[in-house]
Parts: sequence; C-alpha cells; structure tokens
Amino acid sequence: MRAVLPGKPRAKLQAVCTGCWDSRRLIVYITGNALVVLSGPNTILQTIYDDDEAELETIAIDELSGKIATCTGPNVRVYKPYGQGEDALKWALQHSFSIDEPAGGSATTLSWGVAEELLVGGACLTLYSTLDTPTIIWRKELANETKFANFSYDSAYIASTGKYDRLVKIWRRLSFGSDDTRFDFSYLLHPATITSMHWRRPFHADQTIDNVLYTICADNVLRIWAATDPHGLQLLQLWAQIDLKESIQPRSLVQAEASNVRFAFIIDSRDFTHATEHAVQSRAAKGDKEDHALSHLIEVANRSPEICVVLDGLGNMSAWGLENVGCKARQTTNIFNVAHVDGLEVGLPSDLSDNFKYVQFYNYCNNDGGGLNLLIHHFDGKIEVFESNVADLFDPSPRSDRFVSKATWTGHASTIRKIIRNVSGRAIVSRTNGNEGILWKHMDLAGGTSVFRQSIIQEKEYIHRICVMRKGNYVMYLHSNRIALWDTRALEARLLANCNFSVEGKPLCILMLPEISKGGPVAHVATITSKMKGVVWEVQLPQRRASATELNGYPEPSVREFCQFDLGLTEDVSYVLPVDPAGSPPVISGFLDTFARDIAISYTHSGILRSWTARIDFKARKVDWLETCSVDTGIHEPALASGSSIRKAALVNSTRSELTIWDVRGAQLEYAQDFESQDTIKDLDWTSTPDDQSILAVGFQFRVVLLAQMRYDYLNKGPAWAAIREFNIRDLTPHPIGDSAWLGGGNLIIGAGNQLFIFDKAVDNSAPVLTSLSLPRKSTSMDLFDVVSRLNGPLPVYHPQFLGQCTLAGKTTLVQKVLVALYKVLKYYVEGDVVDSHLGIESEEFYTPTDSISSSSVAASKISKSSFGNFSDDEEDVESVTEEVAIAINEKLTKIAMPQLSRQEQIHLADIVECVAIVEKQRRSMDDNAARFMLFFRQYALHRGRSNEVNLSWREINWAYHSNSQDILTDMVSHHFHGKMLWEHARESGIFMWMTDANALRAQFENIARNEYTKSDMKNPVDCSLFYFALKKKAVLQGLWRMAAWNREQSATIRLLANNFNDKKWKTAALKNAYALMGKHRHEYAAAFFLLADCLKDAVNVILNQLKDLQLAIAVTRVYEGERGPVLKELLQDKVLPLAAQEGNRWLASWAFWMLHRRDMSVRALISPVYTLLETPQSPNLQSKLFLTDDPALIILYSQLRQMTLQTLRGASRVTPKVEWAFVLHNARLYDRMGCDLLALDLVRNWEFLLPAPTIFKNLEHPDPRQMLRRRSSLVVADLPMPKLPLDMKSGGHKPPPSVFEEPESSSLLDSFGF
Repeated sequence: MRAVLPGKPRAKLQAVCTGCWDSRRLIVYITGNALVVLSGPNTILQTIYDDDEAELETIAIDELSGKIATCTGPNVRVYKPYGQGEDALKWALQHSFSIDEPAGGSATTLSWGVAEELLVGGACLTLYSTLDTPTIIWRKELANETKFANFSYDSAYIASTGKYDRLVKIWRRLSFGSDDTRFDFSYLLHPATITSMHWRRPFHADQTIDNVLYTICADNVLRIWAATDPHGLQLLQLWAQIDLKESIQPRSLVQAEASNVRFAFIIDSRDFTHATEHAVQSRAAKGDKEDHALSHLIEVANRSPEICVVLDGLGNMSAWGLENVGCKARQTTNIFNVAHVDGLEVGLPSDLSDNFKYVQFYNYCNNDGGGLNLLIHHFDGKIEVFESNVADLFDPSPRSDRFVSKATWTGHASTIRKIIRNVSGRAIVSRTNGNEGILWKHMDLAGGTSVFRQSIIQEKEYIHRICVMRKGNYVMYLHSNRIALWDTRALEARLLANCNFSVEGKPLCILMLPEISKGGPVAHVATITSKMKGVVWEVQLPQRRASATELNGYPEPSVREFCQFDLGLTEDVSYVLPVDPAGSPPVISGFLDTFARDIAISYTHSGILRSWTARIDFKARKVDWLETCSVDTGIHEPALASGSSIRKAALVNSTRSELTIWDVRGAQLEYAQDFESQDTIKDLDWTSTPDDQSILAVGFQFRVVLLAQMRYDYLNKGPAWAAIREFNIRDLTPHPIGDSAWLGGGNLIIGAGNQLFIFDKAVDNSAPVLTSLSLPRKSTSMDLFDVVSRLNGPLPVYHPQFLGQCTLAGKTTLVQKVLVALYKVLKYYVEGDVVDSHLGIESEEFYTPTDSISSSSVAASKISKSSFGNFSDDEEDVESVTEEVAIAINEKLTKIAMPQLSRQEQIHLADIVECVAIVEKQRRSMDDNAARFMLFFRQYALHRGRSNEVNLSWREINWAYHSNSQDILTDMVSHHFHGKMLWEHARESGIFMWMTDANALRAQFENIARNEYTKSDMKNPVDCSLFYFALKKKAVLQGLWRMAAWNREQSATIRLLANNFNDKKWKTAALKNAYALMGKHRHEYAAAFFLLADCLKDAVNVILNQLKDLQLAIAVTRVYEGERGPVLKELLQDKVLPLAAQEGNRWLASWAFWMLHRRDMSVRALISPVYTLLETPQSPNLQSKLFLTDDPALIILYSQLRQMTLQTLRGASRVTPKVEWAFVLHNARLYDRMGCDLLALDLVRNWEFLLPAPTIFKNLEHPDPRQMLRRRSSLVVADLPMPKLPLDMKSGGHKPPPSVFEEPESSSLLDSFGF
C-alpha cells in the first residue's frame, strides 16, 4: 500500500491521542462514528466502526493496558487488545456503559489512571474501574461542564477545568483502593480562559516523579505548576512562567508582518533524551566531524531539560529549556533559550478568526529510534505528521528541513459512495452519503503521500452525477433539474454558476465532449437521459486575468444551454455511462467516424452494448452523435457495465455474479467468469498501460481483483485475461468498499467507509499467471505496467505460438530459417547472453512473399559463405532442421532458460522443433496441408496428457481433409497408435472425418472392427458388431460368434444371425432386439441391431443421442450408405450445421458444407457467422461469441479454397469486397492480439483481393468465375453443374434467406461489422 487517508478527524479537543504500549507506538483518533488505530504514518492497524450512527466525541488510550476508551453522547465504550503475541493485534469491545448525565448531557473528556481506572468528565466527574464489570468508585458534580480533565501519570492528581473557565481545579487523591476513594481539591488561578494543559510524563510507567502541570491560557503565557511547598494552602504552586508573545520577536523591519498568534507545546525530558540519542547515532553513521548543530544539542541535552517550543503563524520558532522543573529553589538559569529560528514551514494559520483554524499538537519519540515525531491536529479536518532530527530542529544556522512531512491524515466524516476521476487520473472527487464532496489531487512524490485534499464542496441538494474538469480546478454537479459549476481551486469550493434544465426522461450520466483545443476557456458538457434524449451545455470557465484591474474582455463564468438532441433509439435503454479513459489521450481529427475516440457506452435491458462518439458543430449549434460499435451480448438485464475508450467493455449479469469482458470492436467475448460462491460484483474500472494494454479492476464487497489482458492463444485455447493482483481491505477496515477508481500511473484508490486507501502498482509475484511467466530474479522493479506489457505485445520469433502460426500461414521455409538461427544462437550461448527476439533475422524476411525471398537469400548465403569461408567450420552450413539439428537444439533447451519463455512454453518449443524435423524428413512427399496436420497432430499427441482437449480440433481435420497426401497421414496416424487403432483413437485423430477415398475409408473401418474385437483377451464379438454391420459383413460376425463359446448369448445370437434379414419378418425381429437392448442401456449394441434391420437413421439417432458421438454417427453413415446418401445429407444439415452455428464453429461448418458438395457455402462459412448461412437461423449462445471461435488460420484456408474450384470461386464472389476487407483487417488485429505482429503485417501487405465479378446479360449464360483471379487459372477445377436450372436457384435448390449478410452503414467502413 502506498498511502492511507484514514478519515477526517473530528474537530474536538480530545479527538487524537498517542501512547506507547507493549513497546509499540499507537496513534488513535476518531473520525465520524469510527476510531482508527495507526502505528506509523502509512500503517493502519485497525478501524472500528461504532454501532451507533452518532459521531464519536473523545478518545483516550491507556499506556499500561493498551485499552482504548471512546464515547458518543452519554455512552462510553472500552476496547481491549487481543492477539498481540500472534502478530494479529486487534481491539475488540470489552465494555459499553452509559454515564448518569442529566437529559441531553454527554461525556466530554476521558482519562486513564492506574489499575485500568477511567475518569469520565461531563456535567460530573466520574471515576470507573474497568478491570471487570465497570463500577463507579468516585463521582462529583461540577458547576460547569468539563473541558479538560486529566489524570497525572501516577494518578495522584486530577486537573480539570470547565468551558471558558479561568480556574484549574486540582484534585488530590487521598486514598487508593476502590472501597473508599476520596479527593480534596484546590484552585489554580489564571487571568484568562485556559486553552491547554499537560502533565509531565515519566521516563517509564513505574517511575515516580514530581508532578508538574503546564497550562497555557488565552493571555499567551505558559505557566508551570509544581508541588514546591507541601504545606501550602494550594496543592501546586506556580514555579515559573514563559511569555509566549515576547518569546518570538519580529525580525523583519516591516512592522505589519508580525503575527500575534502563538502556539506552544512541551517536549518531555524522556522524549527529548531519546530524540537526542537518535540524532547522535545518525550523525555518527554519517561520520560528520565538525558539526556545530550536534555539539549545541549535546550541550543542551546534558542538562536533561524539558523543552518548551513556541511557534507563530509565520514560521518563526523559539525553544526554551526547562531544567530541574519543580525544584524548591529555582535559579534564573533554570530556564534558558535553546534556539530562535525562522523558516519553519508546518502550515500553521496566521490568524484564528474561524473555529476550524484551531490547532493542537502532540509529540512523541519512539524508544526504538527515529527522530522526534510531531502530530498537528488542524480543526479543518486533517492531522499532519512530521518527523524531525532534533539536531536539525535546533540548529542555529538557517535551514529549511527542520520538519519533514511524513503523511497527512484526512478523509471523509461519513461513508464514501462514489469516486469520480478526471481524464488523466490526477484529480478525483469523492462523494459521501451526506453529499459532502472532496476534490483530491494525485501527485507522485518520492516516498511521500501521493493524494492531497485540495477542496471541500458543500452541497445540500442530492447530487446525481459529477464531472471533474481542467485538472481538477473545476467540478460540475448534475442535480435532478439543474447543473452547477464549482471552482475547486481553494479549500472551500465556490459556486460559480447554475443552469436549470428540463428534458424528457431521467438524466443517466454527465459527459465531457471532446474539444478541438485542449484546456481552453470554454468546455462542453452533455447529459443523456433514459429516453435517449439529451442536453449539451456550454461552460464558460474563469480566465486568469493579467491584473486585478483588467476586467474588460473577459466573460464572466457561466453555464448556458448549447442545444438539445435525440439519439433516436426506440428500444428500452437500461443505462448510459461515460467510458473510462484509457490509452493515449484522444486526438480530435475533426471527422466524425469510427476512428474517433468513444466517449460513452450504453446498454439495453436485452444486453446490447453500444459505444458512442460525438462532435460539436459550432455553426449549426448542434452535436452530431455516431454509434461506433455494437455488440449483442445476450446477457439480459445487466446489473453493471463499464467501457473503456479503447473499446473494451465489461458486463455483469443481473445476479451480479458473472463477469464477461468484451472486445467491442470485434464483437468478441474475451472472458467469462462466474464468482457466484464468493461475492457479488459491485464495481468495474478500466485503465491501460502506456502501450494500450487494458487492465480491469473488479470490485467486490471487501476486495478488488485486477484482471490483465493477455495474448490470444488459439493453439492451446489459453485464456485472454488473468488475475494478476488482489487487494483485500478486510484487515484494514470492517466497512465494505463504497467505490474505487484508477489514479494516474497505475495507482488504485479504494474508498471504504470514511477512508481512502491508495495502492501502488507493485505486483503480486505469487499470482499463478506471473509464476508461469518465470520473471527474471531481479524482477523487483517489475511493476503492474511492465508485467501487463510482458503478457501482451509482440512475441519473440522463436516463441512456440509464433512458429505455430507461421506453419499455419504456410511459411515453412521461414520456420526452418528461425530454427536454424536459433540453433546457431544456442550453440555458443553462455549464461547472461542477450538473445535478440528476432534472432538477427531482418524483419522484411517475415513479410516479403516467399518466392522473392528464396532466390535473393540463396545468393546472399552463397556470398556470405565465400567471404567467411576461411573461418567457418563444416557444421555451420546448416540449411534446414534435420533430426540431428533438432536433437542439438532440444539438448540446449533442457539446460538454458530462454528469455521471454515460461517453462511450459519452452517444453512446447522443444515439441515443435521435434515435429518440424519429422515433417522436414517427409517434406518431399507431402503438401502444405498435410504438413500442417502432421505438425499439430504430433503436438496434440505430445500435449495429450497435459491438456484437457479430448479430440483433435476441426481446424486440423480441415487441413487433412483438403490435403492430397492423405495416404501418408493415414500411415502416420496408424503408426502413432502402433497399428492397433481403436475407435477412440480414430475419434481423437478425426480420421473418418477427413479421409476422402471411399475404399481406403472402408478398409480403415474394417481395421478398427478387427482391433475392437481383439482389444480384450476375451475377444468379445459384441465390441465389433456395430462396425461389421456398418460394413455389411454379417458373415464375418457369424464366424466370430462361433468362436465365442464362453458367452451366454452365443447360441441365441448364432441362431438369430443365421436368418435372412432382407426378409421383413427378420427385420422386425432385429428391431425388437434393438429396442430390448435400448431398455437394458446397451446402446452401442442396440445401434448395431438397428443397422442389421437396415434402419440406418435409427442407428444414427441412438449414436448421437445416447452415445453422444457425432464422429461415430458420421463414420457409420459414410461406410454404410456412401458419400451422397440421404441420411448423411440429413445428418449434416440438421445436426452438424446447427451445432456449428450454435458454437460459432466455422471450421466445422466449412467442412460440413464441403461434405454436402456446397463448396460455395463452404468458402463463405469461413468469413460469415455460421448462423447467417442457414435456412432456419439458429440463435447463437454466449460461447459462440468467444474469441476462440475466431482464428487467423481461417483466412489461410479461405485464400486456399476460394481459388480451388469454380464453385468456390462463385462462393467467394458472393462475399462483397467490403466484407472481405473487414475480414482481413479483423484477422490482422487478431494476429496483433496474439503477439504475431509480423504476420499481421504480412497479411495486410500481401493479401490479394479478387477482381470484381464480371457483369452478365440476361440472355447470356453464366459468367466464368475464373475471370476474377489475378493469376493464371488453368488449375481451377470445373465443378459447376450444367446450367439447366433457372438463374436464381442456388446450387442445392433453395433460395438463401434474405438476411445472409446485411450491408452495414457506409459511415462505418471498418469497425461496425457484426462478426
């Protein structure tokens, strides 16, 4: 934690106290109805809220027992410390009792005595014993309500005085013991009202000392009272007095500058001695020889005096030493001057005209070292904490660092409801239940508090919304029917202007509109209502005048209505709110387009998110609004939403348990998490790193979790967001969080109760996502922004994700090049070497088309070989990754920790190296698609144990399906499973989805049947029945049953199979058996009997619904009825395509359309959302919007398929250039989010758009789609049907739904596509 603002201290005479208990320094003060226990400037031990809403009046701490007493009205509470031994020190309520006061009276003072006695002052003085049940042991009614009542440290005396009294009563205790406690008393006369009193403190609690009382009264004289004459009539006698006014004489020649205000406090001898020891030790550590300040201090300390420090409001200080206080024979030298210095800046008021300028001083010095600490309690609601080295404090020579500010404790007096920031996060306004607003400035100081109170805004009327302007110098308040402008440059904010308004609907938000010139004298502020209507105000701010006399030409501050507007949305808007500022500051281009910065986000009851931007049109006096993006999230009645200006949005469902994070521009779901069991979500706040990586703070009741954006990872399906830090405030306060906000520079401020906690941007290195990062050992300097940048941004070229994407993009030569470069780097690597993230490869090589690279690079490599021929050894001429090279690289990878790779990624890299070597070996006989499949199948096999993926994804199935070297792939898969491929293995590899040769398919299926039969020692024919019946090989099965003598069902089955199942009677028998088996839950065997009865459709239904095995259903259908059968068509159309639409799985849809011989649709499915291509559109679920349904490899397959056949070309021609353009840009953005920026550059640089489709005339035949290609087109397969059908019929015989793809508005050229 960076700093704490523990709450606004009460403006009471006894609101603060400090003591040393159990060798701990404790500082306790009251704020509102809470008390705060601190142990240092920024360490808060505990906050205790009183059950009563009334504010606390006074507080006292007992140095002997550690108990804390506090009171509100007539009620006194006593808190006792627990758990100090276990390092879990907390105070808990021990007693609560009421004092017997007259009606409406209250306790005003508290003071602890010996043996846990508590003196309570009010209209009476009452002494309680609090050892067990509180009991009254002495009570005395007073003439005047108590103002001060303090025990001396040995409890022998009580000094008390009433309000405006000029008499101090000294009560002398005559007996100790609870049975009969008696006091006698005498008066100490003063000429004016008593303003302060202080008993001398002993060195330690058990020491007996002469009691000395210091009093200050309104005549600016400090009087010292001591028991010099035990037989006198008075209990204490006046020992000496110091005239405070005379102590500080004006030094300047100008008379007017003198201040009549004096402040004084006593430094007890014990504190002065400790502080001197500390000063001597710290100087000795520095080794200063000639130090006049120190020698002066030692000279003073040798007389072991008490010190009286006198200050005025202009920074002058005079210090007096009091030697042998209370001695019977006082000498004139007993009071001597220690220092008289000026330039002391501790922020004291120069006049006491108002009550809130009252000041109280508390000083202490810790036994364990440290300088003199001074607490100054200002009655305007703050406590300043200073530390001083006493040698510097009393140094006679001029210096400015006598007191060093350590902290300022302030805050609110009641519960914080809302915190609003300005754009830069350098100013915030916090607002409480009681409409008290405080403007805070945030500054980054070295080691100091970073948030300062600048202004207090007093407002009676309820505040709807707040807007902070111009670095926090002005604040706008939106009320229900007026808007107000406040000037917050001074401590008391000033109301500058008001403007009443009336508008339809309830105002939902207040927005700053983008200005052309930054920070000018005119600003524009808007509100939007629940009816999507709104008002814009023009705000004229005060300008700095050159001189006080020059009024001409400067308009008065004002708020005027500029215009009203209507956003024209008819649907029911749930909420509109300003976006959180994130990323680099907005630049006004003057154009209203989708590149403009968002300023607001709206969401409807049905869960449609929209982002908005606006531009002011001064000529027409209106504001133009543009909807930049919209996402249908499908979340009904969102309880909470928040957007950032870089188009990220977070949404919380109606029960406040599930959080979803959306990329608004790409309409993608990036993260979803249900927190049901733990907490309800209260608050969402966005910020970003300087390089625009987003961070989201999710606020719960007592904690805030920071989620950081991460790279997309399609290959491992990794999450796109992860928790990197959690702030829990339960240890600091029992009060739930009211609100939180980001300050500038990655600091987070949390408001809870009266208090504000500021957390810096350090990170928790134990978070799971950070341990996997394996940050360098010296990562102490890594802060939040560094870590988030590390989790995002470009990957090094040897990163497994980059190499995997290169392989998918068909850049096999590039992968070879990178791995060869890696081999050369690792060969001579020693610990501590810097590894270049590009491995010394020029970045052009990543985005220059392959054909132009190869020739030039070959020539270049020849030159380099000849010029360095003398030095190179033979091994250097490594051209490709052979198995030897792969072994060499992997051997190094086991010993070296590569920079920017986690351990997991390094293992993954070793897998890739191994796979690339194997693929390289077979390279000559494989096409690119086979290489892709092989690489990812190998990787899948290596990861199989580690990941939760059950089957190979449909992406890999597509590569193999469109490969021309399927025989090699079949051999490889079969070899991988050691020639014993069972159905579960076939399902894992998807082999029956991608094999296209019907004979090979049947042969492979028969292999599976054989292996299923022999998989167990029993050799059970039931296991392979489904497969043999699908192959229509009943005879083989009969033979297997004859050998299964051990099976009880043998004879009955053999008898049944002997019949002819073309006969209707036996078909019925087979069906009866199938239904009987269904009843016994033997579903696979039942499906086999359905096949025996020639009911393929029923068999497929059982496999789909009971076995839940889509691949088996497709495989059985393909084997049983061939490629173009009706059941397969129905299965693909009614089951597979709707499933693809529901999941948003474009790979599956493309494969299914190709299987249906609808190749034009197969191409379009790669670009358009699947549900738009079906006759009966499916409603997509939330998962179908997840970022994982996208994949930049889709564009690779698209570019490959679209020029394969005439049908695919025709499908591609249906994709408008605009949609294709958006698709390319979208994929470039995906590459960017994955850290593959070089591939994004390659994509946008080298993408070839099809030429526009040629026009056709009604009476002529179809055009030739080949004319759309830019290159020679002889390789395109002619697969279009003969043109007998009418033109408007789609191949497939039905018209497409008109909503296949709706053209977006022309204004939203790039971003508004609803993918």
